[in-house]
Amino acid sequence: MDTEVPTSTRVLDAADALFYAHGVQAVGIDRIRDSSGVSLKRLYQCFPSKGAIVEAYLRRRDKIARGAIEEHIAGYDTPREQLLALFEWLHAWFQQPGFRGCAFNNAFGELGSGSESVTRVVREHKAALRAIFRRLVEGTGVPDPERVTSQIIVLFDGAITVGTVSGSPEAALEARDAVSVLLDARMPASGD
Repeated sequence: MDTEVPTSTRVLDAADALFYAHGVQAVGIDRIRDSSGVSLKRLYQCFPSKGAIVEAYLRRRDKIARGAIEEHIAGYDTPREQLLALFEWLHAWFQQPGFRGCAFNNAFGELGSGSESVTRVVREHKAALRAIFRRLVEGTGVPDPERVTSQIIVLFDGAITVGTVSGSPEAALEARDAVSVLLDARMPASGD
């Protein structure tokens, strides 16, 4: 059985660790080459530019993050419980060793306006997350689910920022509590 890791995977594994730990701009191709153990020629055969590596890194992170989110919320019964569970997922993520915030926000902060591909991938990721939130918000039955979705996303992204800067995972639980209050306030009173 062949257990050799494909070259492109080795490059992306190295790029992922380096980009997330140090930032996209601080990591050069030579460092990715050295960390992956892939020759420069072979690296460029897999990825024609650093921009292509950054895009592939973000696309892979998107797939992993959305899969982890969907897997986590599947353990909860109602859309409301699933929405609140998203913030518990954040709380656990914030406590992982090496947590440095959202890779998409970080990459956009570094390269966004100067890189169409990064901007596109980040916006696609945010739109995919929004679709998850929107589906769950609609499932709660609150009126004006688009507005409520927007408000919850502000709390989600805000929790990530506060958790990253403060180093405290509690921002996720505080945002979860705010979402609970928001959902309660938006639900029509029974008997109306």
